[in-house]
Amino acid sequence: MLFPLFAAAAVAAIAAPPAAAPTPPPPISADRIKTDVKALSSDAFLGRGPGELGEAKTIAYIARQFAAAGLEPGGEHGGWFQDIPLVRLDREAGATMALYYAGSRRELTLGRDATLSLRNAGHTALTSAPLVFAGYGIVDTKLGWDAYAGVDMHGKIAVVLANDPDFEAGRDLGFEGRRMAFVGRVGSKFAAAEKAGAAGVLVIHEDAAASYPFRQLASGDSLPAMAVAPFQPSPNFMLSGWLRNDVAIDLLSQAGLDLATLKSRSRDSKFRAFPMANARVTASGSLKVTQVISRNVIGLLRGVTRPDETVLYGAHWDANGQNGPVNGDSIRNGAIDNATGTAEMLEVARAFASSPRPARSVVFAAWTAEEKGLVGSDYYASHPIYSLGKTAAMINLDPHVALPAARDIELIGGGRVSLEADLRRAAAEHNLVVLDEPAVEAGWYFRSDQFSFAKRGVPALTFRAGRDLIDGGTAKGARIVAAYNAERYHQPSDEFDPRWSFSGSAQEASVAFDLGMHVANSAAWPTWNAGIEYAKLRAVTDDLRR
Repeated sequence: MLFPLFAAAAVAAIAAPPAAAPTPPPPISADRIKTDVKALSSDAFLGRGPGELGEAKTIAYIARQFAAAGLEPGGEHGGWFQDIPLVRLDREAGATMALYYAGSRRELTLGRDATLSLRNAGHTALTSAPLVFAGYGIVDTKLGWDAYAGVDMHGKIAVVLANDPDFEAGRDLGFEGRRMAFVGRVGSKFAAAEKAGAAGVLVIHEDAAASYPFRQLASGDSLPAMAVAPFQPSPNFMLSGWLRNDVAIDLLSQAGLDLATLKSRSRDSKFRAFPMANARVTASGSLKVTQVISRNVIGLLRGVTRPDETVLYGAHWDANGQNGPVNGDSIRNGAIDNATGTAEMLEVARAFASSPRPARSVVFAAWTAEEKGLVGSDYYASHPIYSLGKTAAMINLDPHVALPAARDIELIGGGRVSLEADLRRAAAEHNLVVLDEPAVEAGWYFRSDQFSFAKRGVPALTFRAGRDLIDGGTAKGARIVAAYNAERYHQPSDEFDPRWSFSGSAQEASVAFDLGMHVANSAAWPTWNAGIEYAKLRAVTDDLRR
């Protein structure tokens, strides 16, 4: 009786349609991203300030998620972390700044009329320093620009315009057109003025040229700065800051100057800095220096055939901690910037760990102190745990807004690396098109962690979820971005919103996963495009990739 029963069962099995295979879960989950963002941006993490009470909880959370995903520790000494010796620079209470012009004194309220960053430990006192208008403050010997050539800047404060001479020019003056050139960054202006002997720099704020409202700067006026230890004082370069637009225009007017005319004059390579008709500035304040150890968190998925070659994903875990209260809220939660990018990276790590192992190893790094000047990623790039010469690509996750599902992905700083073609193919697999970032004048390529690697020759790419929303189109997406920039970016109001779907974040992470998996399984090495200055830096390590 057993045989007929077995045979009947077998015939029935053949005749019956096969049972549907269970649908595998999507490799990237918007819900898991949402869960991580909610946790990381909660008040319990105290704004994730480097060296503050929230750091230990933050890096422990990330390490646990890496371990749960199946990564192995990828940091120093077989652990999850890379220690970074930092100094924290706090401007103490009581700092002042005043302008003198037309025989009168104008006391500036810091955090409202102007911002002030002191450059030296202890007390700084600058008394009646002459103001010198320096145009865009550009020094670029290759292009023949030097705003300070032949000008004695010692003991003087340079007043400069934001961005570079191409901005608003309507023509190409040799920089990068509407896209901000590296020399247009405020950091480049500070360095150029310091080298010229200036005692400081004040930047005239304009929303478009700066790419962020003055409210954002004012909100962060009292935030601490950080630098890699040991602290390097600048005894002659004493301060930097921003002037609110109307304050600056009044200053120029009292000196008999007009902003529009000055911009036009400053777009000439022969422009030179000049004194501002007896206008002067006085400033004082004290800077407290504290030694801090902060940490990058690093996880590793070891490759199967070429484990010494790596693909590097990065996202900065830090926000601005418990500093500079606004409307009674002292915790800068950083829900979007950058709990969202960190959560995306965790999801990409989970997707890799649950997929067949690639040929190359994949490194996942959560950087500290990005908000303090890319400090954590720059330290790693200076002290790499995995060879930069054998790092095939760096993919940075630093989204700007939590957007619903879109039809596009926005490429930041396009035209630089061969990876962009791979990005377009990966995006197309998700029915997404790749568009250039709309605000190229903002200089985003220099403002996040990918730049720490680009300037050392590693092909580096960053992109964001697009704003051409499936529901509402570009008009709705642009409104969401504009509202975030004006009301939340770098402010305590960058808080978790349970209404966010994280659909756009899942799209971004999915494309990042597919792109990285392609590179991790490829035998090819991504390259810099012809004419890109970072190609020469990459060429120095060519022998490692042969």
